[in-house]
This record gives sequence, structure tokens and C-alpha cells, in this order.
Amino acid sequence: MNKVITISREFGSGGRELGRRLAEALGFAYYDREIVEEIANRSELSVHYVNDILEHRPAFSFPIHTGTSFVMTEAIWNPTQTVYMAQCQILKEMAEKSDCVVVGRCSDYILREFEPLSVFVYARMQHRIERCREKRPDEERTDRQLVRMIKNIDKHRAKYYEFFTARKWGDKSHYDICINTSAIDVKDAAAMLADYVKSTSTPKIST
Repeated sequence: MNKVITISREFGSGGRELGRRLAEALGFAYYDREIVEEIANRSELSVHYVNDILEHRPAFSFPIHTGTSFVMTEAIWNPTQTVYMAQCQILKEMAEKSDCVVVGRCSDYILREFEPLSVFVYARMQHRIERCREKRPDEERTDRQLVRMIKNIDKHRAKYYEFFTARKWGDKSHYDICINTSAIDVKDAAAMLADYVKSTSTPKIST
């Protein structure tokens, strides 16, 4: 069975960067936005619309199609379910194909049969604010506005995750490793995690 590492993360914690650096260090495939693009291809929905569904609470609304013709498909009536089903199939195909690191997308739950090393990345709010400003130096939001944005994004992610998994998003008991990037640099965290994976025959932690 291939080695699978899933990265769940609070917005602004550096989880996406950690996942990318970890995949590079291990020589694993890295899946993030590629998942959204593949879901869009298979569901005939736009990339923007698929991403909107994945980043927000489940809802049954009218989809924006990539084509110009109007087709009465299942996606029109239940786009959220269509996207989730495509997401499950794609993630499993990716995990079967090679060792990989997957960021978000309920991957820790969907790929549970692969016994992934599940990682949750979090950070103190001030650290997340600072990271947001570093990534977007032209950001004009105040600290209060950034806090509201960060909490809103996390709220939507939690509702989507909890809707499909019946688990509480961010509950530390569901993850093998939890990393506070307020206390350790993302680059160092990725290197330490890579060393751990390399030193074990399987990335799964015994509990």
C-alpha cells in the first residue's frame, strides 16, 4: 500500500506550504488545487464553482457550467453531492497511484482505508494574521477585518468537513500529529516530519 499523508489546516497556519515542502522532501506526489481542476473536468462544473463548494458550507444552489449549453444533469440538482462524490473517487485514485501528500478536501476521512499519516496544522491568531500580510503585502484589511476573514474561512471549512464526515473539524483526537506553526518554522516542521516518515516503514503512528 502506498504511503499517504493528509494535511488539514487552519487558514493562515502555513499548512499548504508545509504539505508542499514535505512532498518535495520525500519525493511524493503533491495534490492540492489539482484536485479541484480534476473535479471540474469530471463534473462539468467550473473550477471557480467547485472551489466555492469545497471552501464553503454544503448548499444546494445553481451551478455555473463550463460549457455554453444547458444540460439537466444530476449536478444541477445536487452540485454539492456531485462534487463530493467526484472528490472521493479522485482522491482514492491518486492514493492508489503513488505515495502522496494531500492537502485538505476531507482527505484524512476519505482515505482512511489507506491508513494515512494525518496531520493538523494550526497557529495562534496573531501568527496567522502576520502570515496573511506576508503572503499579500498589498492587503489593506485591518487586523480586525483579517480576523473576521480567517474565522469565516475556518467556519466554512468546518461545516463542509463535518457535514460529510460526521466528525468535528480540528478535533485533535482525529489526527496523528498536530503542529503549531507559531512555535516552529514551516520549513523546519516539514523537514522534521520528512525525517520521521523516512525513518519508519509506514507513516502510520501506533496509538
